[in-house]
Amino acid sequence: MVPVHAAWAFLGLAPLLVLGVPPIWTQPEQVHLSYPGVPGSMVVTWTTFNKTESKVEYGLLGGQLFEMTARGNATLFVDSGEEKRGMYIHRVTLIDLKPAATYVYHCGSDVGWSDVLSFTALNDSTNFSPRFALYGDLGNENPQSLARLQKETQLGMYDAILHIGDFAYDMDEDNARIGDEFMRQIQSIAAYVPYMTCPGNHEAAYNFSNYRNRFSMPGQTESLWYSWNVGSAHIISFSTEVFFYIQYGLELLFKQYEWLKKDLEEANRPENRAVRPWIITMGHRPMYCSDDDQDDCTRLGRKDTKPPAPGLEDLFYRYGVDLELWAHEHTYERLWPVYGDKVYNGSKEQPYVNPKGPVHIITGSAGCRERTDRFNPNPKEWSAFRSTDYGYTRMQVVNKTHIYLEQVSDDQYGRVIDNIWVVKEKHGFSFFFFTLGIDLFLAV
Repeated sequence: MVPVHAAWAFLGLAPLLVLGVPPIWTQPEQVHLSYPGVPGSMVVTWTTFNKTESKVEYGLLGGQLFEMTARGNATLFVDSGEEKRGMYIHRVTLIDLKPAATYVYHCGSDVGWSDVLSFTALNDSTNFSPRFALYGDLGNENPQSLARLQKETQLGMYDAILHIGDFAYDMDEDNARIGDEFMRQIQSIAAYVPYMTCPGNHEAAYNFSNYRNRFSMPGQTESLWYSWNVGSAHIISFSTEVFFYIQYGLELLFKQYEWLKKDLEEANRPENRAVRPWIITMGHRPMYCSDDDQDDCTRLGRKDTKPPAPGLEDLFYRYGVDLELWAHEHTYERLWPVYGDKVYNGSKEQPYVNPKGPVHIITGSAGCRERTDRFNPNPKEWSAFRSTDYGYTRMQVVNKTHIYLEQVSDDQYGRVIDNIWVVKEKHGFSFFFFTLGIDLFLAV
């Protein structure tokens, strides 16, 4: 007869024995995708709490399930909170993917596998018309737009997501458990399409360590700044936070500036701008805004600052950046084409047709515990449309001359409350300078 205490001990192990379910600490979770910038590739990232193999099994939709295998590696990330919690971040790069083909995959190892998931490899044609959802400031608490974004992503409405800073509120809280929970929440989006990011101020704890370790963006800068090409667009992600957290190294600000300059120079080579004429930037804190909180849009480096730091507005203007995407303010705001605090519309009747300055969009109202912000009742003339509704932005780079943007209100059950077409027949600084010069001549 089995002693009672032995029977209880055996029953205590039952959850680990039923159907061979692996212990939770070897189970993959927080699965998300990113595009490494190389055509025909995708990075799969996930977390376990014990060290395991890093393996992705995958195959074409409709073909043999899991007929291909790719292996990667795991990095131990130790959060800097009191508990010094450790977790293993796994990264596997899939290569030689067929453009626009759909793949079924799962990730993990023989001691634990994720759910069966799927993604569509990015089309590498410059005639591809990619569709994006873009937003910032999405938290673990009050993530109001999340359910709608989950459904729309799984309906196949987007080719990529641009999350423009501020995640979880905050990833480091409760010894990084809030970060874990947030990454679980977005898995139903980020495991299906590339989830492309930039850092915000809410990632600053422990020198942005949760952000730098959890995400897998292109380049060798721990996801702080990078660029990638898709369709007819060159997209640049950068850190506005180097202007504000100089205790982590003022040299980062100058290093990023030099990288931006070189990247923009390369994007503006005639042969490159001919095939990818759209240059789009994304950074967390906006250069302009009309929120009534005396916040950072008056302080981000438009011009050179003290301590000495190079401004970004002239740099972006000089290299003909077309569209600048921002978040941080918990609102939506669309600006008229603007440079140097002045409006430079294409024309009075068609302001976004051949605009003479960059177009700015602020989209930071996806939903977080800090709620939405208030607007200044007397905005400057560059403010074109404003909303305090929770929501997010959709963007499609339709072709080399047309981009479409619209704002979705989650408060109004998915209603589109604003939309514009940006139309540019020519791109680059020479176009800005030439059209602006004509206007100044005619004004004399």
